[in-house]
Amino acid sequence: MSRKTPQAIRGTQDIFGADAEAFAFVVETFERVRRLYRFRRVEMPVFEKTEVFARSLGETTDVVSKEMYSFDDRGGESLTLRPEFTAGIARAFLTNGWQQYAPLKVATHGPLFRYERPQKGRYRQFHQIDAEVIGAGEPQADVELLAMADQLLRELGIHDVTLHLNTLGDAESREAWRAALIDYFRAVKDQLSEESQERLEKNPLRILDSKDPRDKPFLADAPKIDAFLSEEASAFFAAVTSGLDAAGVKWVRAESLVRGLDYYRHTAFEFIPDEGSASAAALGSQSTVLGGGRYDGLMESLGGAPTPAVGWAAGIERLAMLVGERAEPKADVAIVAEDDASMLVAIAAQMGLRAKGLTCDAFLSGSPRKRFDKAVKSGAKAILAYQMVDGKVTGRVKSEDEALGIQLLQFEHQTSL
Repeated sequence: MSRKTPQAIRGTQDIFGADAEAFAFVVETFERVRRLYRFRRVEMPVFEKTEVFARSLGETTDVVSKEMYSFDDRGGESLTLRPEFTAGIARAFLTNGWQQYAPLKVATHGPLFRYERPQKGRYRQFHQIDAEVIGAGEPQADVELLAMADQLLRELGIHDVTLHLNTLGDAESREAWRAALIDYFRAVKDQLSEESQERLEKNPLRILDSKDPRDKPFLADAPKIDAFLSEEASAFFAAVTSGLDAAGVKWVRAESLVRGLDYYRHTAFEFIPDEGSASAAALGSQSTVLGGGRYDGLMESLGGAPTPAVGWAAGIERLAMLVGERAEPKADVAIVAEDDASMLVAIAAQMGLRAKGLTCDAFLSGSPRKRFDKAVKSGAKAILAYQMVDGKVTGRVKSEDEALGIQLLQFEHQTSL
């Protein structure tokens, strides 16, 4: 009896070919840029104790209540596949004594997991790049983090996006704004969407980014954070914006951009495709390319001392969609054994060339008469073909790259001595 081949789990993907090259290009560019900014690489566990995410993200958030992959291990402890990076990095900062390195700049990338409806550019297993600055309370940390994000996007070739920026104020400013929003939306509660009615008492800031048509008529006249900013909070935001101007990062004010969790402070931001741009068309309604903010209150929610921090994350799959398909690079050299007698010399040659940093494909099997033709069709920049002539293996070079051809001739001459 034949057995049916298992299929991939819904919301996961197998990445291959040009798509895999675009994915790798995003990661390689991120690694290069984070080194320029001196962000230290960290690797985090794929799962944590469930309480790490429940306490960090909030028990009532959709991520915790609906989207986490949680399970009990054999010891009866509840564990969760990470739905984001920041909570795990904050836990590591507190439990590993990383406070000694503060201010600490760290970056990572890898898979994350959320049980949500799969859609364009979003999966149940997805991948993110992530950068965090922990232990730096000054606005210059926000500026550097945003400049890094801006440079990353430009080096990926994504130019049709703009930084949308807002301030949530300090704790005092935020609380005064929150109270004003509750008073304002209470007056029209019966006309709000069901979701916004639920958020009204618990998380009124989230109403401001509602996309429901029933809520939109009330958003324009809702109280603005600027009316409640303390002098210190206003000065902080001014320092961020002037720093971005000095760094050459273009930005626009987005007064409705919020972060609902109480531990967020000051800067909140998203890089969003410009209206009518190619990136906007590629991403559709799910428009944010990269986003983050300052979360000065997070460490306390995990039992640590008050610690300022700011960070951002971006989906690799979504960035890869904007990068577009990238052809798999052709080999520098195609090695050909034009007869079986030259096989061992060809094998040794490809290892020698790889040791010199040249990429190689080898054509050592199949019809000897067709091996050279296959090497030509491969599109390699140069061909080094070996053949037994008068009892001696000799090589010949074919290359349209003069410098590479000379290098191969010198290599062949040295190895034949």
